[in-house]
Amino acid sequence: MEVIDKRCLVDVQQLGHVYGTAGGAERVVLDNVCMRLDDGEIVGLLGRSGSGKSTLLRSIAGLISPTTGMVDFPANAQGVSSSVRMVFQSFALFPWLTVLQNVEIGLEALDVAAPERRRRALAAIDMIGLDGFESAFPKELSGGMRQRVGLARALVVAPDVLLMDEPFSALDVLTAETLRTDLLDLWGEGRMPIKSILMVTHNIEEAVLMCDRILIFSSTPGRVMQEISVDLRQPRNRTDPAFQALVEHIYVQMAGGTNVGSPRQGMFAGTGTGMVLPAISTNALAGLIEAVQAQPFAGQADLRELAGVLRYTASDLFPVAEVLQLMRLADMQDGHITLLPAGQRYADSTVDERKQLFAQHLLKYVPLVGHIRRVLDERPTRTAPARRFRDQLEDFMSEHDAAHTLDCVTQWGRYAELFAYDEVADLFSLDNPS
Repeated sequence: MEVIDKRCLVDVQQLGHVYGTAGGAERVVLDNVCMRLDDGEIVGLLGRSGSGKSTLLRSIAGLISPTTGMVDFPANAQGVSSSVRMVFQSFALFPWLTVLQNVEIGLEALDVAAPERRRRALAAIDMIGLDGFESAFPKELSGGMRQRVGLARALVVAPDVLLMDEPFSALDVLTAETLRTDLLDLWGEGRMPIKSILMVTHNIEEAVLMCDRILIFSSTPGRVMQEISVDLRQPRNRTDPAFQALVEHIYVQMAGGTNVGSPRQGMFAGTGTGMVLPAISTNALAGLIEAVQAQPFAGQADLRELAGVLRYTASDLFPVAEVLQLMRLADMQDGHITLLPAGQRYADSTVDERKQLFAQHLLKYVPLVGHIRRVLDERPTRTAPARRFRDQLEDFMSEHDAAHTLDCVTQWGRYAELFAYDEVADLFSLDNPS
């Protein structure tokens, strides 16, 4: 797509965002983020879950107010500032409105006259390939068709910038691929009434396939860790060695370098009992260990190849791998995951042996589990209310993170038979100790 005017459409300056309350539990989600979006480009925001990508997108959309910094929309030669519209992951359609009415609603909010509103909405519906479904309701449409309606609703008002928050992640693989291709075709043909696209994605191949630039975010807090220019001509071929090499490079950058047996700095928020832990099930941990131990990997796997075999995105894979690293069952380095001796023993053990090994590593490397067990051991009743531990966690993190972190270690501790938990009473106990 030939672009003459390369003016800046969105300028983000030193943006930061904190969730929580001043003087209470706070979590820094974004810190000193600077970026710009220029005319005629597709830019991808790539990073792990919790790195603040969607928070940045919502700040640009005006849906939330950042704690620090600013988002500027430089005016054009006529003195008009850039306009933005957003496409959501969850479609966000009004179920009681038809396709035509859903697309018209943005124009209605702008007080566009009914005849013009209908003309523009019908043109947008035709452009995104839903001609014939104008009178259908969302419940009659497939997921891909509903996302097309969301896209038409954003495009019908002709924004300068289209913001997309994981627009294909709720779709099946084939539907997502079709919608990506159609979107790129419309963009390449200059048929969309927009100047640039800014999209959040967890899919590395998707980012390389679609974007001109990719911003890789670090986590806790979210910062722009690296900017990558994608100098590959469209349409791009996934089997092209240059495409494959760039995908592999990004996997290596996102995995980061680590020392065996030592968790990467910043991998989890806080230290000691104040670590914010991800909601990863023991089944997912066991499954990843088994996948890496099995052929063709035999204990060491390229992260990109492993994600392909498991049909995981980077966002699915990295949190599981990081928990294994935290517990010294595996290590990540240079785009690979390697089972440590304890991880290999786990893969080759019986169910009971696995539980015993998991219990040992929980007590040694996850301080909150050891803290709960010590409290239970020291109390005559061998019981303790879960609220006690949530309150302690809230000294280090938000209420939301405290609840999820405690839920996580509860599941891990019960699997390891280190303690029992009564959900009705919200009580830990040693009724079923290991």
